Amino acid sequence: MNLQTKIPLSSQEPKINYDSEIVMLGSCFVENIGEKFEYYKFKNNINPFGILFHPKAIETFLWMTSQDEKYTETDVFYHNEHWHCFDAHSSLSNADKDILVSDLNKGLSNARKKITAATHIFITLGTSWVYRLKSLDMVVANCHKIPQQEFDKQLLSVEEVTQCLQNCIHLIRSLNTSAKIVFTISPVRHAKDGFVENTRSKSHLITAVHEVLDRDQNVGYFPSYELMMDELRDYRFYTTDMLHPSELAIQYIWERFSEIWISEKTKTTMKQVEEVQKGLIHRPFNPNSKQHTAFLQKLSSKKNQLQKEYPFMSF
Repeated sequence: MNLQTKIPLSSQEPKINYDSEIVMLGSCFVENIGEKFEYYKFKNNINPFGILFHPKAIETFLWMTSQDEKYTETDVFYHNEHWHCFDAHSSLSNADKDILVSDLNKGLSNARKKITAATHIFITLGTSWVYRLKSLDMVVANCHKIPQQEFDKQLLSVEEVTQCLQNCIHLIRSLNTSAKIVFTISPVRHAKDGFVENTRSKSHLITAVHEVLDRDQNVGYFPSYELMMDELRDYRFYTTDMLHPSELAIQYIWERFSEIWISEKTKTTMKQVEEVQKGLIHRPFNPNSKQHTAFLQKLSSKKNQLQKEYPFMSF
């Protein structure tokens, strides 16, 4: 894709390869890039508690994980025929209370192991707006469709976001001192907050992240927000809601990400993985033909070769 405006990206270390352990936390853009890691069969763990939109929710998750805390039935509530937890996304909600509590604690336990072993931890921030539950005076990760009058909506200040991010770094390093921590800002605009309010929100996040970067040289930054705003300034880079990046935009940002974070040797393996992935979804005109049988044998050979070298890959 030939674009006139390109943001210069400096090379980053340590590079990601197939020995890397990747953890991704945060806003919904994490899911988009996480799907790429999943497609190319990297070892990754994405949002054990579902999408977490704001830094306070990520901090709470990391605190629960690093302190080896556990959830109990007093931490969940019943609403609209499901049990929910204010610290987790609704994707974890369940009609069975015990299953929800069990899933929450399994998520914490698994996340602790993954963070401890991680080589790279990516945190994507979506918004500075938070909702504080009046009855408990607590900031929630998700409102779970509780009536809005039960909450106070607040915009975290730059200072509050900065402190929150520093807390996140400290909590991660209490488990893993060597992992590369990388922040990024989600390019998804939160229109429900209002466009002016969304801009205020993103500006607080960007300023806070760069204050943290100025203080800690071991923390990285990937400009996904800036790539979307400054390089992909065309309607074709958005989905029909005009808020979320289109598949074309996600692919472009992934390519720019790969330029600086993924090693050249690893890119060769990624091409081999992609050949297998495309082969698996291939639909033959004649499934019983000799040509298709030969194709399947060749595909199986490619898959076996990859799995021999990387036993963790599962197709």
